[in-house]
Amino acid sequence: MGNKEENREKEKMQDDRIEEMGQITLEENDNKYKIHLLSVIGEIEGHECLSSNSKSTKYEHVLPQLASIEDNKDIDGLLVLINTVGGDVEAGLAISEMIASLSIPTVSLVLGGSHSIGVPLATSTDYSFIVPTATMMIHPVRMNGTVIGVRQSYDYFKRIQDRIVSFIINHSNIKEEDLLRFMLDTETLTRDVGSILVGKEAVDAGSINEIGGIKEALQKLYDMIENNQN
Repeated sequence: MGNKEENREKEKMQDDRIEEMGQITLEENDNKYKIHLLSVIGEIEGHECLSSNSKSTKYEHVLPQLASIEDNKDIDGLLVLINTVGGDVEAGLAISEMIASLSIPTVSLVLGGSHSIGVPLATSTDYSFIVPTATMMIHPVRMNGTVIGVRQSYDYFKRIQDRIVSFIINHSNIKEEDLLRFMLDTETLTRDVGSILVGKEAVDAGSINEIGGIKEALQKLYDMIENNQN
């Protein structure tokens, strides 16, 4: 009875953790590696709270958890599942920088989409996968309808965009000229500037390492952990 009660309590805690934060520790694999699973879904929430009806990833939840992962010697690797429309640029970059600075092996898997600030998030890990039907939308920094009336405002947005571009090219195989071409394309999106890369197109462009799903992502992470421990 004791073991059954402990298992039920453990399952409840895992269910609550998934429901509240979209996170769980995977540890039932043959190698007994402890993999922290982080889900980046919906819109990435920054300093302003989104509607309660919106699916969101809250950076004030994610940042402390990433710090805890780095401080936990029992966690062997991080798997990031991504299906986001983008969101707050500063929050997204902060999460990306945290992931990129982790000392444990990290792998990302793009599922439905990794749009806007989701692009640097997808490239922030040591290795990245995308399923064949997933999309990545690359476009300039949004200004939310704000009229740029002074040169200082323009320079500010330009510097934000430069930070995003620098991060992506430093954490993926895409060339800067190709990234800027995708970002400033005027022919793909009928009412906007930018590009949409679907599955293999993202791999061919160099923004993602490989086509694959959860099986390939986990196996890659296991291999990286094993190499890291040898």
